[in-house]
Amino acid sequence: MKIIKNILGAFWALWGLITFCVTLLIIVIPVLITFLIKEPMGTEAYRQITKIWMSVWLTVVGSPLKVVGRGNFKKGKNYVVVSNHNSLMDVPVTTPYVPGANKTIGKKSFSKAPVFGWVYIRGTVLVDRNSDASRRKSFENMKKVLAQGLHMVIYPEGTRNRTADPLKSFHDGAFKLAIAAEKEIIPTLIFHTKTVLPPEKNFYMRPHRLEMHFLPAVSSENITSRELREKVFKLMWDYYLEKNRSAG
Repeated sequence: MKIIKNILGAFWALWGLITFCVTLLIIVIPVLITFLIKEPMGTEAYRQITKIWMSVWLTVVGSPLKVVGRGNFKKGKNYVVVSNHNSLMDVPVTTPYVPGANKTIGKKSFSKAPVFGWVYIRGTVLVDRNSDASRRKSFENMKKVLAQGLHMVIYPEGTRNRTADPLKSFHDGAFKLAIAAEKEIIPTLIFHTKTVLPPEKNFYMRPHRLEMHFLPAVSSENITSRELREKVFKLMWDYYLEKNRSAG
């Protein structure tokens, strides 16, 4: 049974890869045009294009996304959005479905991928995690993104959570950024991406409905980065457990 499941998962992964590449080729020219549009409208146009793309692709691969808590984003305000990170499936989900123009912090190595790299660069603040200089520069670039009125999306766990726990421990960067830029944080939880693209499997995919939940904003005023990190971590951990209990 396990062998059959893995074979079916490999076939579905192939289907997902083929449809991803085909739809990518359709949207790449419109995405490149958005480089010519002044910010923040250029990034918002990019988000709308990728939202259409992902809405189509997620449906095709049997993993439509339900979004909860859009109302926690208040008109005229931008935020540091911190999200859990369970799977590579998180990457195409975050930028399109965060309400309003936004950019995501991401690995510089992904930008070298043919064609996809162009799309990736458009919505990403790049960082080389092996370079202290690159990390410092990315911090300043993220402050510029926030100053332009865009949201900044960060995975504070740093890498994918391969544990059985709801979350890995958080790094400080997102919380130092929120304090430095005087922005509130929107805690965000993505559910079931680990089921669709399990991090422990190399070429495996299965259809499953996805969910993205935005929690109420958390102030970064009069608090240390450590206190803010611990506060947001507990909020997200507790919400994750409660959501799973309700589903059970």
